[in-house]
Amino acid sequence: MKRSILLTIVATLSIFCLTADAGIVYSFKQIAEDGDGPIEFADGEIGEAQLFVEVTNLSAKQVLFTFTNTGPEACSITDIYFDDGVLLGIASIDDSCYGVLFSQSTTPHNLPGGHTLIPPFVATEGFSADSDPPVEHNGINPNEWLGITFDLKPDKDFSNVTGNLACGQLRIGIHVQGYASGGSESFVNVPEPATVTLLSAGLGIVTLLRKRRSRRS
Repeated sequence: MKRSILLTIVATLSIFCLTADAGIVYSFKQIAEDGDGPIEFADGEIGEAQLFVEVTNLSAKQVLFTFTNTGPEACSITDIYFDDGVLLGIASIDDSCYGVLFSQSTTPHNLPGGHTLIPPFVATEGFSADSDPPVEHNGINPNEWLGITFDLKPDKDFSNVTGNLACGQLRIGIHVQGYASGGSESFVNVPEPATVTLLSAGLGIVTLLRKRRSRRS
């Protein structure tokens, strides 16, 4: 039993370390969207389970945002928005993944349902991208990815990006279509990295083992 717990801890910490070397991974949370019908919570659960953005420090003045759809359920990221805090502008869009084709600027210009957030999500002009027609086909579907590289403001660095993501001064919104239900949903990034939960679980197990040992001694 102890051995299996220790193996779990090692695996958890290994995942955290590998992710930290590659970049910091953030998940997304469903928000209310404009529309005639109710929010499809099942579609929201699909998006929250398989859509992520990895934030990577490319250089002193550039940061890469890599959006991934891990699948397996049908859905397609078709619009990406940034509510800015530290970014200067889009340097490049890497849509070299087969089946993904994006251009800068979006329609609509703001994240659908973004006004329901507190404070409201207001996409920074020029800091967005959407898939070319047909939008669902050219969006980020299961097992596909898209990279957007941003230049940073002269007095900012990667720590400012992660700090602003943590406090909400920089927010990332995505609009997702192509669900089997025929609906669409909006999401905003979760401030905490997706690996924090795994690391916390591992550290919690370590604390529990220590308490058990102290009681026996």
